Amino acid sequence: MPAKLIAILDDEPDIVELVAIHLKKSGFATHGFCEPPSFFRFIKSNVPALIILDLMLPGIDGFEICKQLKRDNRLMSVPVIMLTAKSDETDKILGLELGADDYITKPFSPKELVVRVKVVLRRHVVPAGKETTDIIGGILSINKDKFEVLVQGRKVVVTTTEFKILELIASKPGHVFSRDQILGHLWGEEKVVLDRTIDVHIRNLRAKLGKAATLIKNIRGVGYKLEYE
Repeated sequence: MPAKLIAILDDEPDIVELVAIHLKKSGFATHGFCEPPSFFRFIKSNVPALIILDLMLPGIDGFEICKQLKRDNRLMSVPVIMLTAKSDETDKILGLELGADDYITKPFSPKELVVRVKVVLRRHVVPAGKETTDIIGGILSINKDKFEVLVQGRKVVVTTTEFKILELIASKPGHVFSRDQILGHLWGEEKVVLDRTIDVHIRNLRAKLGKAATLIKNIRGVGYKLEYE
């Protein structure tokens, strides 16, 4: 089985090299870039398993690149982990709202980054022996083999994180999942992100689900559930 390809875009060559070295030690293939034009040329003919994207780049910032990726039918489902020197929570939330699956603040631990990459990629793995499709409320369909969500037969493109959240709350209709439980489902023991990120992902999901958005209920002070009559 070929190694999964991780594309790395950061304007600091030392960081690109550091990240690549640690990812290769963990069995990944990597392709690093220090400026956006070469990155864009590469992804025209290649679809990586995951993209590590710096926010502070020359000429175009990581937010704009993320927006372009999520508008591209070939690349919109590729997970994105943002690297940011900005510790401001607003920048982190904005990255998630644009479709990133995770963010890491510089300076960072390369070992932690590798763990984050593995966790995000694990969200694509479908456990053997599970029912592959759930149909909810006669309007929402979740196909676990294809990582596909349909509303009234129309395909809705969601990120891997959004898919896993939807899959979790759909597993027990009517059951309220706390934010901490949702974080645990996403990260396991590696829960190092803000509770508020769950609210951002839920907000993004609702915006994408159209008529099915009303199936997701917010239980104030507790968490979220999926409920239908």
